[in-house]
Amino acid sequence: MDHAAAGPPEARSLPGCYRHPDRETGIRCTRCERPICTDCMVNASVGFHCPDCASGRTGGGPAPAPAASRPRTLAGGTIAADPRLLTKVLIGVNLALFLVQLSVGDRFTRQFEMLGRAYITFPGPVEGVAEGQWYRLLTAMFLHGSSMHILFNMLSLWWLGGPLEGALGRARYLALYFCSGLAGSALTYLIAEPNQPSLGASGAIFGLFGATAALVRRLNADMRPVVILLAINLVFTFTWADIAWEAHVGGLVAGAAIGFAMLHAPRERRTLVQYGTCALVLVVVVGLTLLRTAQLT
Repeated sequence: MDHAAAGPPEARSLPGCYRHPDRETGIRCTRCERPICTDCMVNASVGFHCPDCASGRTGGGPAPAPAASRPRTLAGGTIAADPRLLTKVLIGVNLALFLVQLSVGDRFTRQFEMLGRAYITFPGPVEGVAEGQWYRLLTAMFLHGSSMHILFNMLSLWWLGGPLEGALGRARYLALYFCSGLAGSALTYLIAEPNQPSLGASGAIFGLFGATAALVRRLNADMRPVVILLAINLVFTFTWADIAWEAHVGGLVAGAAIGFAMLHAPRERRTLVQYGTCALVLVVVVGLTLLRTAQLT
């Protein structure tokens, strides 16, 4: 009876809340990682925060956070005053370039869309990534083919990007976005017909889908909504005409890998694992690009 009343050894080994040391808890602040009890935890967009982090204080009050445990994002990034700033900037850049497309016309779009190797005008020079225009792998990520195309992509970017930017921090979020987009462009270049143009932020956005799945798993939340939404998008990817499914798949795989590395890397080697994974994705992008270029030239 005494052993049962005392509880199992695992329960006694739990840390105490930093504000109420007599209360054992398995919950930690997702910013500073200090243990917090249910009375102290504050709901946040990502997990729970302690009262100090929720109010913006990093010190003062009982048991201030040590220097090594200052408030950080879930992935170890710096806390930003506006956790959606980069998402807003990315949306703004996409919208601005779409207005340029509407103003200048096809001449602008054809110069920067994803294209393997083809004549844009005939007679004229052969153009495309295989001709050294590697910038197309990047610029195609910010162009769109129609108002509905950019509308769906920007709504997805806003819905997925905000929580991820808050969980990863700005630098890691930007690395995820660009690496995923470039991976989508590289797979499109490798598999699609060289004269088939493609454009859109979908590769990067599918990368955000993959990273969102990693985030939901990291928080031990319900995966079903993400899986259902991703499945619906994949159905559209493979059934609608004029969709570069290669960009979607390439971005999704890269985003899932980077997201998992960002959110599950061991704390003592976190930065090395996170940015090392991004570097590995970029090496694959360069390798696929060189391989396809050798095939086409």
